[in-house]
Amino acid sequence: MGAPDFEVIVIGSGFGGLCAGVRLKQAGIDNFIILEKDKDFGGTWWVNTYPGCAVDIPSHLYSFSFAPNARWTRRFAGQDELLAYTRSLVRDFALAPHLRLGCAYEGAQFDEEGGYWLVRTGAGTLTSRSVISAPGALSRAAIPALPGLADFAGPAFHSSRWDHAVDLRGKRVAVIGNGACAVQFIAQIAPLVAQLDVYQRTAQWIMPRPDRVIGPRERSLLARVAPLRLAYRALNYLLYESRAPLFLTTSRFLALPQWVARRHLERQIDDPLLRRQLTPGYKMGCKRVLMANDFYPALARPNVKLITNGISRVSANAIASADGAERAADVIIFATGFDVERVLHAVDVRGCGGKRMFADSLEAYKGCTVAGFPNYFTIVGPNTGLGHNSMIYMIEAGVNYALAAIKTIRARKLHSVDVKEEAQRAWNDTLQRKLRGGVWSSGCKNWYLDGKGRNYAIWPGFTFSYRWATRRFDSENYTLR
Repeated sequence: MGAPDFEVIVIGSGFGGLCAGVRLKQAGIDNFIILEKDKDFGGTWWVNTYPGCAVDIPSHLYSFSFAPNARWTRRFAGQDELLAYTRSLVRDFALAPHLRLGCAYEGAQFDEEGGYWLVRTGAGTLTSRSVISAPGALSRAAIPALPGLADFAGPAFHSSRWDHAVDLRGKRVAVIGNGACAVQFIAQIAPLVAQLDVYQRTAQWIMPRPDRVIGPRERSLLARVAPLRLAYRALNYLLYESRAPLFLTTSRFLALPQWVARRHLERQIDDPLLRRQLTPGYKMGCKRVLMANDFYPALARPNVKLITNGISRVSANAIASADGAERAADVIIFATGFDVERVLHAVDVRGCGGKRMFADSLEAYKGCTVAGFPNYFTIVGPNTGLGHNSMIYMIEAGVNYALAAIKTIRARKLHSVDVKEEAQRAWNDTLQRKLRGGVWSSGCKNWYLDGKGRNYAIWPGFTFSYRWATRRFDSENYTLR
């Protein structure tokens, strides 16, 4: 066979995939495509259109260093502005010719002799010297297998695939789950529906949301005065980065933020029983910490009922809870989060010797490369998730590392680069030692831990330490062919 079809194939057109596309073009690499399974690009911010959808990190941290945006209209931007930002990336960096929309990634096999990947897609098999996989951690909805769900006669959908054709006005709506999406849309739909039942498995730690409008004058000033814009971004970064030590231990440092969250609950909920139901029984940070100003008031409405007994069965037009009570429902909305662990297993990726990626354990080197899978780079891979700051920072660091590896392959005319097993093992042993004392393993059930109780998701440190670790491609830890 001759040269592969492409130098790089990028998987996903969310923030990770678009960042990879921009950086490839800036490096003078133009022979690449970006595969997207949906009919349009934008990833999370194209898929999620539920009422009240917004970012939970300050907007000015939710943009890349190479494409700052000074035109955010709120401190915590809504879905429409975030999608518009992805549009600006595609426009300003001429990525449209590289997009392959409606083209699902179905798996890949490494050709050891040729040093390239055979990438299976909905449009056939393509070949590429390297692959950058950025499907997004929150791309696979988790819907529980409730008994009788198939018998439900009304509309049922996940919040990440909101059915806008369903008119909720005057309906009896059951929301199953109370995570990050739920606390945003429940407040929006509560005034519209006849009855809203919220089925809660575990109470959440919820902090006040310091949102505000960013007026035209302030936006103009930030756009015109670059040092001011950089200082504002840096201030927000440092404010959120300072929270990292709170999660690295289960120490007394959590006392203050937990007090703030409890005070927030007490101010907004008067009913003692409802307040007890909404008080978490685990340490803050063990699950994702949420922010909302209107969620608690929504639950206090007379047409809203919080149910904490669990669900025993779904019937054609009702849901029965574990205590035997049955409540009528016209619509079911799942706010049950995402199957993050399964995203990493979603497709069949085969490396050297037919080895399947992540078959034995969910671990990588620097969250980016996996031993036995040459020239394959994961963005937001294992142990790069955050609980305290912007994932955009981590995405950019990971992409820069992958690009440095690809440039090395290019410059040295290499067959492949493959991280050494011993380097990957040492890296992960260090990570797991740091994670043992973290709040994520303090006893609650969360998506950060795999079935064996091993934390495969979280980065146990400051974001700048990850940026430092990925500042260059350390070829000495790789087998170069």
